[in-house]
Amino acid sequence: MNSAVNSPSRSEGSASYPVAWVRTWGASPQAPNNSVSYIEPCENATLRQIVRITGGGHRIRIRISNEYGTAPLTIGAARVAITDTDDAIQPGSDHAVTFSGRPGATVPAGAPILSDPVELRTAALSRLTISLFLPGRVDTATCHGTFHTLGWLIPGDATALVSLPADAAPLPAQALITAVEVQPEVPTRAIAVIGDSRVDGMGSTPGTDRRWTDGLAERLATRGGQALCVVSQGISGNRMFTDGIGTAALARFDRDILATPGLGHVVIAVGNDLVFSFAPRTEETAGFLSMFPGSPAGVDDIIAAHLQLAARARAHGVKVHAATIAPYGSSEMYSAEGDKAREEVNSWIRTSGTFDGVLDFDAVWRDPADPSHIRSDLHMGDNLHGSDAGYAALAESIDLSLFD
Repeated sequence: MNSAVNSPSRSEGSASYPVAWVRTWGASPQAPNNSVSYIEPCENATLRQIVRITGGGHRIRIRISNEYGTAPLTIGAARVAITDTDDAIQPGSDHAVTFSGRPGATVPAGAPILSDPVELRTAALSRLTISLFLPGRVDTATCHGTFHTLGWLIPGDATALVSLPADAAPLPAQALITAVEVQPEVPTRAIAVIGDSRVDGMGSTPGTDRRWTDGLAERLATRGGQALCVVSQGISGNRMFTDGIGTAALARFDRDILATPGLGHVVIAVGNDLVFSFAPRTEETAGFLSMFPGSPAGVDDIIAAHLQLAARARAHGVKVHAATIAPYGSSEMYSAEGDKAREEVNSWIRTSGTFDGVLDFDAVWRDPADPSHIRSDLHMGDNLHGSDAGYAALAESIDLSLFD
């Protein structure tokens, strides 16, 4: 038995800290392709990105992914700091990041890497600036296509710069960094959310942390009680059964959800299989749907997928919650048949007793005058995705006691 892993705490100086690591931020890795935003090939450049963690601690570590890379990835230097105002670094918070005691690392194609622990005390909802210097050419950077962090590409080794130089170019996607983990000072658990574009925050203001998972993290951080992190693992366009924009949810569930350090709760919020399967084949939708080949999925298929994910999560001893599928009437993807299937799935989610809790997002977003539609003040203008106000309404609707 490894006592360092199984012992609940250890003493460091005069304080006693929990040993367990907990994921506090995440972004599901994706392969760069023509369907998503991605990083153009680069060389002798620094990627600087800002992420907002959800729970704090006295120590952090960073997960970097080359899982969809086609060649080894060389990291020449890396640094992390607490972000100050105007995207500059907070004085005195800048730390070098090492890998097995070295200032850099080579990550094989297809693999991730964890950094060494960094002694950096962070509060819940802190923003971190993470800088990676890439001395060699990177042709295919593992990315996350919906861009909700702030990031820049800077020529040369700019990891130690306090503020952005004039030649910093904005990044079109998140790149390489797929998780931040903390070693907290109090027992902390993670809520991992698997989902599609509505989890990924499509329609919210980029770089402002306005997804519903961000709002949930804010509510949990200010309520007191059990310390909880919220990890959004949404991929826009994601489906249960078939790869498209991102690996299918059933296939990535172990990597993106069950492997989450400190996992205590899982939320399932994937609705695209029905939306795409029943979408009308029109001139407007043909190009979009061509990116999503695969067999149609019906109500029984979606129920079976939920049961499968719930069983796999419970095998890890965690609680499982599900979100109902919100309406999408008047969107290009809408069909009456699809809406009927959505209502059948939602009824099963609410009444089957399969889940420890239900997040009834359908009830929050639907227009009382026409329940097949999202309220006009809650969507981004496409009758499908939320606005900042729409995602805030979802976050506010969640019963926080579900996670006690």
